[in-house]
Amino acid sequence: MVKQKLFFPATGFNTDQELRVSGLACARGARQVFSDVGFHLRAGQALAIYGDNGSGKTSLLRLLAGLLAPQAGDICVTHGSRVLQSHYLGHVDGLKANLTVGETLRFTARLFQGAAEAFDLGDIGLTAYDEQRVGDLSAGQKRRLMLARLAIAPRQIWLLDEPLTALDQQGRALIDTLAQQHLARGGMILAASHEALGFATQQLNLTREAVR
Repeated sequence: MVKQKLFFPATGFNTDQELRVSGLACARGARQVFSDVGFHLRAGQALAIYGDNGSGKTSLLRLLAGLLAPQAGDICVTHGSRVLQSHYLGHVDGLKANLTVGETLRFTARLFQGAAEAFDLGDIGLTAYDEQRVGDLSAGQKRRLMLARLAIAPRQIWLLDEPLTALDQQGRALIDTLAQQHLARGGMILAASHEALGFATQQLNLTREAVR
């Protein structure tokens, strides 16, 4: 049997951590995106967020990341700062096209106080790409590079927007491996998706608010 690659340190997260959301409402301009959203997530659990376009999946993740202010409701974690314990990976890759892959990893490590030198590009399918400019990568390769942030600088709460986008079968297997290992360490995942997520332990279905 081939031993599975371990992406994270042996030490885990606080297993008493909980994320509680209650009565959450979001408005963008004059449009009510959603209202009265609530859920409860514990360490080691993953929430899949489903819904049609415009139902507010991305807005919900941005609220949780602290990038948007809620119209109403509460978001709280049992221990520490929610924002400082979170990684948000959105639709936009946020990568600098003129940097090389290696430079991007080192910058990410400094930004999030992680360790780039302990990371092997082969683990994310980018062997021999260290000197490749990010702007020359394919969409799938850029997505894999974004995923490296999760392993370089672990955070307990992952906020993932369409994590399967642009990934081939191997890339999707990488997502599943990262997610399963993260949850086993007491991590938490909230992921918006149009596709079923095998690692999810709970699900939330958002419906688009009626136009008023």
